[in-house]
Amino acid sequence: MPLFTDQLNRKLEIKCPPQRIISLVPSQTELLYDLGLRDEVVGITKFCIHPDEWFRTKTRVGGTKKYDLEKINNLKPDLIIGNKEENEKDQIELLMKDQNVWMSDIYTLKDALWMIVALGAIVGKNEEATNLKLEIESRFHRFQNDIKASQILRQAQNGSTHLLTASSLRTAYFIWRKPFMAAGHDTFINEMMKLCGFENVFTEKESRYPEVTAEEIIAARPEVILLSSEPYPFKEKHIEEFRSMLPNAKILVVDGEIFSWYGSRLLKAPQYFTDLIASVSEKP
Repeated sequence: MPLFTDQLNRKLEIKCPPQRIISLVPSQTELLYDLGLRDEVVGITKFCIHPDEWFRTKTRVGGTKKYDLEKINNLKPDLIIGNKEENEKDQIELLMKDQNVWMSDIYTLKDALWMIVALGAIVGKNEEATNLKLEIESRFHRFQNDIKASQILRQAQNGSTHLLTASSLRTAYFIWRKPFMAAGHDTFINEMMKLCGFENVFTEKESRYPEVTAEEIIAARPEVILLSSEPYPFKEKHIEEFRSMLPNAKILVVDGEIFSWYGSRLLKAPQYFTDLIASVSEKP
């Protein structure tokens, strides 16, 4: 059988292409669908909500942290796809004892593109994966050129106009409340923020997803607060809670899937980010 290397640098012999796949990662489940797989995927998690067709019809083997091992074994997979951050280590190590588990480990856009091509090779969709990678690269390249050219304008308070890039804005990105948790350093979310030009105010914290108090939020002085739609489902009603701390900040609820999913959904990210920066730049 062919030998493949995952993103933890583990070498696996995998039947190629695999005919019975379980995906434990929502963004990679969507990727498998967009690469053209159908019956080959036999199991997903309860958080694999895209595509809806699979969410309604595929066997769900649990969440991303805790699985029904009996269900997994009964599905007789020849490949399980996991992720170092999204899946719980002890559970994954249990699976690795009896199953072929290919792991992704993604911090940057480059990591995500490598994963797309690598999985494409494993599942027999080389051409589709390569084309997807090239299209994502092309869209991000155009987006970055727009950012560098500072083509988004903001009306200054004094009535004059000046060029704006998001790099001029101190930003906090929240993934949870009670307690407040933000995206920090070495996260894919932080990578997306950097590509937009946002300056993440919590990258100096020790934790990758630090818990922060209201006092720390105020002290960080973010000009922009982004409230993610996942994993905590922030809504418009939560904006006032943050406005009470920072009345002059721009506060927006954002699509958490765009910021944190690292599969084929990346195709949608550049346009979403362009629209987001335009929203941030609007005069109140």
